[in-house]
Amino acid sequence: MSLDISPSASGSPRRAGSAGEPGFTLVELLVVIAIIAILAGLLLPALSRAKSQAVSLGCLNNLKQLTACWHLYTVDNHDIVPPNNFVYDIISDQPLVQGGSWCTNLAPYDADPAGIQNGMLFQYNQSLGIYRCPADKSTLQTRDGTKLSQPRLRSYNMSQSFNGYSAFNTNIYSFIPCFGRWTEVRSPDTTKCFVFLDVHEDEILDTEFGIPTQAYYPYANTWWDVPANRHNQGCNFSFADGHAEHWRWIAPKVVSVPRGYIQSVAPEEQVDYNRIQTGFRQSLN
Repeated sequence: MSLDISPSASGSPRRAGSAGEPGFTLVELLVVIAIIAILAGLLLPALSRAKSQAVSLGCLNNLKQLTACWHLYTVDNHDIVPPNNFVYDIISDQPLVQGGSWCTNLAPYDADPAGIQNGMLFQYNQSLGIYRCPADKSTLQTRDGTKLSQPRLRSYNMSQSFNGYSAFNTNIYSFIPCFGRWTEVRSPDTTKCFVFLDVHEDEILDTEFGIPTQAYYPYANTWWDVPANRHNQGCNFSFADGHAEHWRWIAPKVVSVPRGYIQSVAPEEQVDYNRIQTGFRQSLN
């Protein structure tokens, strides 16, 4: 059986786009483009938020891994928490205190990972990546401030509340109360006491994060160190019980003084400052 598909007398096959099948008009095309633009405007912010949340989760995971290392050290050393004895004076460009420590990396300057690798936590997780926040886009620089292309190695500090330099040199620094053992953690308790936190890229220097304590500086209202602001105007923390949290700030954290100098707390960030105070040991009692 065969079919005759040749044009008949009544007409020939029509092609798409012929006069009988008109295409889109200009108005219709503009409407489609406008709809696509509206959809893109709705979806892109959501995608951006999802990406930001994913990066923040990566940072939280880093902090949890560092805190797991911190706990393993404590178990191996009869309840003694890892030492936190590296405090630097940017004016003299020399350490104020330097001893056994979880890390001795100078975040803005050190390209050599030795300060991390020779620290007391690296044996428990030998990944350099867990020391750097994935949202931290800062790079190394020279001492004179020249920016380099190499990313920094570290974004996190350990809280002064754990075996800080007061434990290392009690004659000079006894006004910084800290815990030497995990079982000593009572006020604040292990669910509220910070261990590691994400530090502002314009302020981070040595490896200890601290603020004035109420028992010894009752009227102080200053930042010694400034927390990060890179996670949707927020910062990530890990705690002595092992969990990690994201805190969103009421006011953005901006470094307004040269690196290493004390910064006043702005009135609009007072609530944030009071909140972060709750995560530190405030007295030796």
